[in-house]
Amino acid sequence: MPADWRDLVALTKPRVLTLVVFIGLCGMLAAPGHIHPILGFAAILGIALGAGGAGALNQWYEADRDLLMKRTANRPLPAGRMLRETALHFGVGLSVFSVLLTGLATNWLAAGILAVSIAFYVFVYTMWLKPRTPQNIVIGGAAGAFPPLIGWAAVTGDIGMLPLALFFLVFFWTPPHFWALSLFVRMDYANAGIPMLPVVAGEVVTRRQILFYTSIMGVAAMAPVLLGLTGLVYGITALVGTLVFAAMALQVSLRREDDPANMKPERRLFKYSMLYLFILFGAVVADRWVLAA
Repeated sequence: MPADWRDLVALTKPRVLTLVVFIGLCGMLAAPGHIHPILGFAAILGIALGAGGAGALNQWYEADRDLLMKRTANRPLPAGRMLRETALHFGVGLSVFSVLLTGLATNWLAAGILAVSIAFYVFVYTMWLKPRTPQNIVIGGAAGAFPPLIGWAAVTGDIGMLPLALFFLVFFWTPPHFWALSLFVRMDYANAGIPMLPVVAGEVVTRRQILFYTSIMGVAAMAPVLLGLTGLVYGITALVGTLVFAAMALQVSLRREDDPANMKPERRLFKYSMLYLFILFGAVVADRWVLAA
């Protein structure tokens, strides 16, 4: 069965890919030093292909579960538009090529971090954590936190304090982001037998955990300016953006299960959480450029 190019693109999870590429690009632009534009483009392409390959392998492994969830039932594999072997070969090919491209275009530290991020997402998160523990998102959050390190290492050949701070920002952002989603698709996860926190511990506990991790995320968001790694442009942006995030998380945490059909606050928090990272990482770049001017 020949695969349609649109289904191959869908395997890469394009919406997730956009955020991954953006935060990787910001890690590169915030790094000290310079990189040739062509090599920089190759590094960002490597991050995109690596993330796309990991997404394809995730869908290859979870095809049977995806069929049981309304949100994912129309993906190429559960919908029967593609052979599983095609997704496997596509995912492996993209992943291997992305690491080789990054290593040859920049350096092998950046390539190594990219390889670790792909392996972590596929083997640790997808195959091990997700089907076994409600802490899957907490630990698995590391998978999406590597791009700032990759972008920075592509330019500098090392790992600095700022990309590490950004790593932990994404790491602690992940639980409230995904738990907000899991609240309004809880039945999907239950039907597929995935032990997401709302399925295992209930909505009340999940709402409290969203607020708890939002508070930790807030500390991580302010860490770059408190440590003197960024200036006021980032500091003010992070403070205002985090206060908005916290207000939304508080609203979600105070709600109860008496109206499961009304999930507008949860949906707002989920959507804003995506915008939040775009804003903060953009502010990191703007701040570095202001300081350099």
